[in-house]
Amino acid sequence: MSAHAAPRKRVTLASLAAKKDAGDPIVMVTAYDHPSAQIVEEAGVDMVLVGDSAAMTVLGYESTVPVTVDEMLMLTKAVRRGLTVPLLVGDLPFGSYEASDELAITTAQRFIKEAGCDLVKIERGGATVDRARALVRAGIPVVGHVGLTPQTATALGGYRAQGRTADAALAVIDDALALQDAGCSLLVVEAVPSEVTAALVPLLDIPVIGIGAGADADGQVLVFHDLLGLYDGGAAKFVKRYAELRDSAVAGVSEYAAEVRGGVYPGVEHGYAMPADEAARLRELLAGR
Repeated sequence: MSAHAAPRKRVTLASLAAKKDAGDPIVMVTAYDHPSAQIVEEAGVDMVLVGDSAAMTVLGYESTVPVTVDEMLMLTKAVRRGLTVPLLVGDLPFGSYEASDELAITTAQRFIKEAGCDLVKIERGGATVDRARALVRAGIPVVGHVGLTPQTATALGGYRAQGRTADAALAVIDDALALQDAGCSLLVVEAVPSEVTAALVPLLDIPVIGIGAGADADGQVLVFHDLLGLYDGGAAKFVKRYAELRDSAVAGVSEYAAEVRGGVYPGVEHGYAMPADEAARLRELLAGR
């Protein structure tokens, strides 16, 4: 942003609804720490999701399932401290909301109160619709998530596109409509054929954010580490690399290591010096011992 640019107004659910009505695409990024939050803030995104994909991308787990509420809260708090304008969405991890409405509300309240989230996200339809309804009744804005839902990827046959048949597509659409009826403010649709999204979006009044769901969604979300090439894991088909920062980082650290081992770093310009008289006095003091 230039020194003369007007400050951006804080994003609200009302402004996102206006974007949907105007056909103005919504930009969402999944980020997990304070530096990445500052970067996406400066880049001008509309929403930031602290996704449970942090389990793999940041914390080194093999799936999203093991990540805990406390781990997610730590990451979400860090992101909150880096944001001013975008809406912040906290992802409720597996096992933290499914068992009962009471558990869902207790967990979500922690994300709102402790981490400063504007909304929380939960996955799937089915019984999750009841959880969404309970959260909304408790005054907590909710983002639904249909299609490929990573927390239950095993039950869905792995990390693969959903809704490839007419019956399966109808099931995705029915889940989406049920989540809207439960009071969700937004919906994430992941890894479904473009035709499903094109059929779904006109049926919903709430904004639809796509990830691997085609261009007909009201907005798009990608993971920070994926779009910048920071994550070493395999990228999904829908990921577009806008930079290859991991390669640059490896090259930079390798050069640093080589310079340390070769006696090149640190140079004189990287150090601090005493005044000549103080250095001389220090030598005298040491010699007198």
